[in-house]
Amino acid sequence: MTCRAVLSIGGNQGDALGLLRRVVADAVEDGILVAASSVYATPPWGGVEQDDFLNAVLVVVHPGTPLDVLEWGFARERAAGRTRDLRWGPRTLDVDVVSAEVDGVTVGSADEVLTLPHPRASERAFVLVPWLEVEPDARLGGVAVADHLAALSPGDVAAVRRTDARLAPDGWTA
Repeated sequence: MTCRAVLSIGGNQGDALGLLRRVVADAVEDGILVAASSVYATPPWGGVEQDDFLNAVLVVVHPGTPLDVLEWGFARERAAGRTRDLRWGPRTLDVDVVSAEVDGVTVGSADEVLTLPHPRASERAFVLVPWLEVEPDARLGGVAVADHLAALSPGDVAAVRRTDARLAPDGWTA
């Protein structure tokens, strides 16, 4: 079994950039990283007053299930000291599984632990913009990611600002 997954990673507390880089370094060390987007600075989503986030998208190929990929992400969150005190609140690190395929077949799930595709990904420019960077032909829920992005408010899309920060280690290639 092989799971190809799109992960959205982000954070806005502590050394957010360093924590995102650690996730990428772990994915490289584990041999699962296929692609890493640029880092984007984005306003918080969900109405909680807080600092801007740093966000990126990773594409990974993992030798397990989508739940295994989610647990891989949760392990990175725990290592970063992530707490879940306030929904959509500030955090050191957030790793979400946005979509997944197992052996080339798109996975849909309504499970309370892992809903696929991610139920709000199509509404979040901070997911769609970096995803399109690494997969211009990507689809989410059977619809082109570019079409989901075009349906969002231009202001929301413009608020996702590409930074000069780099996530992938020097010399890394997929």
